[in-house]
Amino acid sequence: MATPQRHTARILVIEDDRTLNQQIIGLLETQGYQAQPCYEGEGGLMSALGQRFDLILLDVLLPRLNGFELLQRLRKTHQTPVMMLTACGAEEERIRGYRGGADDYVPKPFNFTELVLRIEALLRRTRGANDQRADPDRLSVGELDMARSGLAVSFRGVPLTLTQIQFRLLWILARHQGEVLSKPYLYQVVLEREFSRYDRSLDMHLSRVRRKLVETGMAPDRLQTVHGKGYCFL
Repeated sequence: MATPQRHTARILVIEDDRTLNQQIIGLLETQGYQAQPCYEGEGGLMSALGQRFDLILLDVLLPRLNGFELLQRLRKTHQTPVMMLTACGAEEERIRGYRGGADDYVPKPFNFTELVLRIEALLRRTRGANDQRADPDRLSVGELDMARSGLAVSFRGVPLTLTQIQFRLLWILARHQGEVLSKPYLYQVVLEREFSRYDRSLDMHLSRVRRKLVETGMAPDRLQTVHGKGYCFL
């Protein structure tokens, strides 16, 4: 296990397996995080809406309200980073989670060391720790306006609501307007992990960003998938 560090992040663990939940809570606390357990969906949603958390670990199969329904209701008003816990090999669950606004997933059973590393990586990128000093605070590309403060995004003056991961993906593509950015590169700078051709997480995030932009009036071909090469914002 990595050497414990002092963190200020607050993490909500919504997992109905009480033994696993308490194991995760204990693990996070040894790493210096503040962790709060919840064992069912309705209570988890109330906690997520009523308190400030830096990250939510969310199981899929929950009593009273499943993880997908919880995420859908949460995303109507909150963009708290969410890492979903899914059954090993359940690709459909992962795709559905990304479409619903999840930022990452960890398949069960998972290695606790890997879980901590994935949490640290997600917190780093959602807190804007990478490239923040090199990047400007605001970015305007034609009718697209973005600001780091509050993850503000608008197209033709119409505001969009993006998760931290979606914001970072669009920000990087917009900063490199007209340039095709490869999937391996984007996995490193956006998701902070190695690219795998079996991993469709970046596709799901980009699809959701494109849909939101199109809903505000942007032409669909402005955010292009270049077959065999990567993505490009025109």
